Amino acid sequence: MEKLVRISSKGQVTIPKKIREVLGTDLIKFKIIEGKVIIEPVKDVGGIFKKYVKKSLSFEEEREHAWEKVANEYRDFSRH
Repeated sequence: MEKLVRISSKGQVTIPKKIREVLGTDLIKFKIIEGKVIIEPVKDVGGIFKKYVKKSLSFEEEREHAWEKVANEYRDFSRH
């Protein structure tokens, strides 16, 4: 599969949907081998990439975490 895409002035490209579907992930790795840029999917994340892993929390869990964060920030602010 091939697709011609333009690099923006900010160095960004849009990966076509069919290629994203083949990759099967939203985290990729770039390699340069013999003057060619290779894009590889990253499915097993560890180390510095761990922060990019999407956590599968329910809406209720996300809301609870947000309220806890706000409560902690308020508590810290009110102590000063």
